Amino acid sequence: MSEDKKNETKVEATEKKAVFTEAKVEIIVAIMLGITAVFTAWATWIASLHGGNQATSYAESNNYSSLGNSSWNEASQNLMQDMIFWNNYYEMMINRDFAAEDGDYASVEKYEYMMDVLLQNNCSEGLAEAIEWALEEEETTGYVVSPFEKEGFIDTYYVEAQEYLAMSEESLESGQQSNKWGDKYNLVTVIYSVVLFLLGIVGIFKKIPNRLVIVAIAVVGFLAATIYMFTIPLPFN
Repeated sequence: MSEDKKNETKVEATEKKAVFTEAKVEIIVAIMLGITAVFTAWATWIASLHGGNQATSYAESNNYSSLGNSSWNEASQNLMQDMIFWNNYYEMMINRDFAAEDGDYASVEKYEYMMDVLLQNNCSEGLAEAIEWALEEEETTGYVVSPFEKEGFIDTYYVEAQEYLAMSEESLESGQQSNKWGDKYNLVTVIYSVVLFLLGIVGIFKKIPNRLVIVAIAVVGFLAATIYMFTIPLPFN
């Protein structure tokens, strides 16, 4: 037997004994390329969904904020109008009391009629209750008490505005959370891209051990990215 044939025989025997042959490495690389490509597409899609949720939440936050600010301005105007109403109402009460002291009962009836008309046409139920409370407090303490001193009464004007602003803040936080999750999925796609790059350059190396080292690094990167991806919430929840 010639020397060349002996060498070929030795090489074939060595390849048969080797756990990872060139053909096996190529199969592993091909499988890893396919799986990584699928996972990359999945992570990219999920990241885009989180991005869509982020945009929707930010839009809702802006809408609720606009409604809240409009409602707040309206509440402030209503509060000012009710304060003016109370000043006029209280002035009529004083005039009525002075007319009563002077015995001018015609004026007393006139002021009482005007006060009744104001209460029926220009006074909300909440303000009427606050006025009743103020008058009772004045009788008890002997001091002039404003209905706007009633605990929590002024806050009632801004209930709707506060609700809108709270909804705006909630939507903003939801959008920020979606942004964070989307960024994490983008990081996963970056790692997968590195894995694809490593798998793509495996063929450059001629020796099997060198190829196995690159494949091993790619597998570790793939597993790390995949485990990390499964810790990130999906946008379907």
